[in-house]
Amino acid sequence: MNRRQLLRLGGGALVVGAAAGLTAVTTRTASQASNQLPGLVRSDRPLPSRFVVPLPQPQQRVGPVVQFTQRIGEQEIIPGMRTRITGFDGVFPGPTIRAHRGNPVSVQVRNDLDIGTVMHLHGGQTPPEHDGYPTDLLLPASGSVRGPTMPGATTVHQRSYEYPMQQRAATLWYHDHAMDFTGPNVYAGLAGAYIVSDDEERALPLPEGDRDLELLLADRAFDGDAQFKYPALSPEQRFPGVEALYLAGVLGDVILVNGAPWPTHEVSQTRYRLRWINASNARSYRIELHPGGEFTQIGSDAGLLEHPLPRHDITVAPGERVDSILDFSQYPVGTKVTVRNTYGVGSTDAIMQFHVVRQERDETNIPQRLSTIEKFRREDAVRTRDFFFALQFGAGHGHGAPRSSGGGFIPHRWTINGLPFDTERDWARPRWGDIEIWRFTGVAGHPIHVHLAHAQVLSRNRGAPRPSDVGLKDTVDLGPLETTELIMRFDTYRGRYVMHCHNLEHEDMAMMANFTIV
Repeated sequence: MNRRQLLRLGGGALVVGAAAGLTAVTTRTASQASNQLPGLVRSDRPLPSRFVVPLPQPQQRVGPVVQFTQRIGEQEIIPGMRTRITGFDGVFPGPTIRAHRGNPVSVQVRNDLDIGTVMHLHGGQTPPEHDGYPTDLLLPASGSVRGPTMPGATTVHQRSYEYPMQQRAATLWYHDHAMDFTGPNVYAGLAGAYIVSDDEERALPLPEGDRDLELLLADRAFDGDAQFKYPALSPEQRFPGVEALYLAGVLGDVILVNGAPWPTHEVSQTRYRLRWINASNARSYRIELHPGGEFTQIGSDAGLLEHPLPRHDITVAPGERVDSILDFSQYPVGTKVTVRNTYGVGSTDAIMQFHVVRQERDETNIPQRLSTIEKFRREDAVRTRDFFFALQFGAGHGHGAPRSSGGGFIPHRWTINGLPFDTERDWARPRWGDIEIWRFTGVAGHPIHVHLAHAQVLSRNRGAPRPSDVGLKDTVDLGPLETTELIMRFDTYRGRYVMHCHNLEHEDMAMMANFTIV
C-alpha cells in the first residue's frame, strides 16, 4: 500500500512541514499530526465475534408527522453488555423515516438530553430555517445544559423541522449538526436513515419490502464497560476538541452496521437493494465481496442514476451514500458472502456477512433506463469559485481551536480559504437560478458536503471524474493533493446554508463556510 492509498483510508492528509507548528504537544503527537492521519481509538475490551449478531432492522416511521424525543437509552451492541446511547428515541441508529415526493413531512423533535443539539437532513432540499444551521440549537427541555450556547444562536426546547419533499427519490440520512460538537454527538448515536421515494422509482421493478435494506455504517471503539470511547477533551462539552492524536479524525476498531458489530443476515437467492450510508466520523470504506461477485449501482447521494452500472467495488466516504443491487442468485444456497472493507486492516477489514439460505421466486429486474438527469455543461456556468481546504498552524483562539488536556489551545485548526468558520461571514453569494462551478482543492483528503445543492462532478485534477462520481452528489470525496470541480444550479430556496468537510473532527475544528443564495 503506497502513501496515497494510506491517506485515503480515513480521509487523512499529508501536510508538509507541519510538525514544526506543533511544539506544544509531545514528539509522538507531533509525528502523528504532521502526517494528518486519522487516529485509531482502540477498544479496552476484547472485540466481539464477527458474523454472529443478526442485522438489526431500524424502526420505520412514515409522515406526514413524525415525532422524536432525543434522550438517553441503553442498547445491547456488544453481546451481553449494555451501551449508553444518546439517540433519537434513545436508539442507534434512530428510526428510519420514509417519505414520498410531494408529501411534506413535519419532524417534531423534543430534547430531553443535557446538551444542545441541531437536526440536519443530509441531502435534503429544505428551506434554510429548517436545514439545521449549526447554531440553531435545540436546548434541553429541562433547562439544564452542559455545553455552551452560542452568541446570537437561535435556541428553543422543542421544534418542528418542515421538509417539503420536493426532490427526487433518494437515500438520505439525518444527524446532529451542533456547532463544534457534531463529532461527539453523532458518535454517541444521533443519526438515522431517511428514505425518499417517488412515482418514477415505484414504477421500476426494483426490490422492496424486506429485500430493501438501509445499511448505516459506523466505526466505534468501546471502553472496558462497553461504552462508546470517544477522545473528547471535554466529555461534558464545556469546550470543543479532541485529544491531539485525533485532530485529523477519529477511527474505531469495531465496524457497526445498523448499530450491530459485523452482523450477519440471511437472504434468499434473489436480488436485494442495499443502501449504503457512511455515518462514520472519519472512516472511508471500499466495499468488496468475498468469495467474489458484483454489485450493480443504481443510485448515488441524490437519487437514481440514468443507467445501472456494474461495480466490482463500492467506495463511500463519510456522509456519502450508494444505492446498489446485489443479486444473490450468483451464489449457491449455503454460501456465506462476506462484505469486505479493503480500505481496512485488522479488525476493520470486514463489514458484515450475508448467508444465502433458500431459493425464492424473484420478480424484480434492473431496467437499463432508471431515470433522467439534466446535464450541465461547463459553458453553462456563470462563474467559478475556488475553495482551498487546509490545516492552518498558529491559528490561535476561535471557533474550533482545540485545547490541550491542560486547557490551553493547540495552535492550529482546519480552514477554508485560510479562514475558520464564522457565522457572520459569507464565503459565497450565488444568485438564485444561476449555475456555478465550485472548485475544491486540498492538501488533505476531505469529504466535502454542500448543503441544499445537488451537484455533478465535472473533473478531478483536470481529468475525468472517478467511477464513484456518477449521478447527483451532495458529498464529494476530495482526495489528498487533488482538485475537484462541481457544477450545480441554485434554484430551490434563497437563504443561508453551509458547506463543510464531513470528517466530523475537521468540521468541529472550523472547516465550514457560509454561503447565501440571493
